[in-house]
Amino acid sequence: MIERYSRPEMKKVWSEESKFDRWLKVEISVCQAWAEEGVIPEQTIPKVEKAHYNLNRINELLSITHHDMTAFTGAVCESLGEEGRFIHLGLTSSDVMDTALSLQLMEAESILDRDTQELIQVLEQKAREYKRIPVMGRTHGIHAEPTTFGLKLLLWAQEMKRNAQRLSQAREVISYGKISGAVGNYATVPPGVEERALKRLGLSPAPVSSQILQRDRHAQFVTTLALIMSSLEKFALGLRGLQQTEVSEISEPFSFGQTGSSAMPHKKNPELCERICGLARLVRGYALTSLENVALWQERDISHSSAERIILPDSCLVTDYALSLFTEVMEGLEVYPERMRRNIDLTQGLIFSQRVLLALIQKGLSREEAYHLVQKHALRAGKEGKSLLDILRSDGEIESYLSSPELAKLFDVEFYLRYVDEIFARCSS
Repeated sequence: MIERYSRPEMKKVWSEESKFDRWLKVEISVCQAWAEEGVIPEQTIPKVEKAHYNLNRINELLSITHHDMTAFTGAVCESLGEEGRFIHLGLTSSDVMDTALSLQLMEAESILDRDTQELIQVLEQKAREYKRIPVMGRTHGIHAEPTTFGLKLLLWAQEMKRNAQRLSQAREVISYGKISGAVGNYATVPPGVEERALKRLGLSPAPVSSQILQRDRHAQFVTTLALIMSSLEKFALGLRGLQQTEVSEISEPFSFGQTGSSAMPHKKNPELCERICGLARLVRGYALTSLENVALWQERDISHSSAERIILPDSCLVTDYALSLFTEVMEGLEVYPERMRRNIDLTQGLIFSQRVLLALIQKGLSREEAYHLVQKHALRAGKEGKSLLDILRSDGEIESYLSSPELAKLFDVEFYLRYVDEIFARCSS
């Protein structure tokens, strides 16, 4: 099911071969550490370092043992002969599995970080391109006041930068291993072996562990991916709104020969953005499962394991795919500035009501008086489909405070763009 959303590099990280390769790497690193402790003869290490496994043989043994670690170690030991007795010396399954899992998550994070940086680059480039292109700002789905399309994209770029920071923090939290035995007290493997083995693997020893690395680490990783996906959903939902027929300010990429509907040839649906919105729900569900995995019985039970075999690969695969897909959407986004301007003018000046309100207050009216006066005319203009400026000019009371040229000056879109450069400068510092 997840195959559709798999990109080759991330798919490789979560392949069976990749998992077993890392298990073997952990086993060999521990043997090397044992040799440095003087427990395993140094002369055996070159042969141990050549240990390998056969995937078919693992599956054969698994059908007998119903335990993937014993099937794996059995296959590895067969490749070594007598030296196979040093494999898994003093270890419990989670020493190998959890440590190897940290390596997989770190590699996945590197790919996701690259994806994130690529999207940030595209968003910032597009933000600069549309920096001063006016667009209608909407609150509650209703016209509020003008902003710029560049500012909307700059906002998204800054959010993705925060997500990049969160990813980095999640990587730090997951960059730990444990080689501490069945309940984490080093009864069968000393801390020195753990330190030496993990140093070879580029990991830090968990200061204290039980049989497993504690699952708050993994929960932070998956919830970080859920946050990233929620941001992508937010951006995609925003584009979907702007692509509605009545708005038509942008369009996601649509290639020649592409089909929007099997029944209606005219359709150009925002299906890429809709796809991202749907996948975000999936990863948020995985985040909830990762939180449920934090609480386990005493030093460990196995209730987290079955869920992790799904949620960890899938959340990485889906997030990788969604980041790449949204980057493609932004790169090929069609933007219609003329339509944006027409939508700004759609309500014939209603969007400038706050400027009139503030101007009347500055002329001496109380806020309540000014608000009531402007609202009365704004509601009439909206109901009758007339220009707010024309209606205000016909009111003698307003004319006694604001001349016709003064009123006209208040109906200028450029007023809302005067601090755009300053906002961009803030975000580049």
